[in-house]
Amino acid sequence: MTPATNNDPLDFLHSNPPGMQSAGSTDLVQQLLYEIIRVKEIIVYYDSIPNGGGQLGSSILNELVSEAYQSLVNYDTVLMKKYYDLLLNCD
Repeated sequence: MTPATNNDPLDFLHSNPPGMQSAGSTDLVQQLLYEIIRVKEIIVYYDSIPNGGGQLGSSILNELVSEAYQSLVNYDTVLMKKYYDLLLNCD
């Protein structure tokens, strides 16, 4: 088994198939996906706090991530921007 050399889970967004033009800057969808991944890593941290100390934070962040995904599925750009801003400030 060969170890994976790529650690970026969104690398497929950087490689464009022939015929597709690359945007000059990242778009809202890509930025929101990166924030979702970053916040999911924070959720793992909250879940690891002993005696359920991070349970409230974890549940709040899980709800934000869930609603951010829903905004992507519906391609609701207003909600996507809202959840991007909310997730951007999560720590």
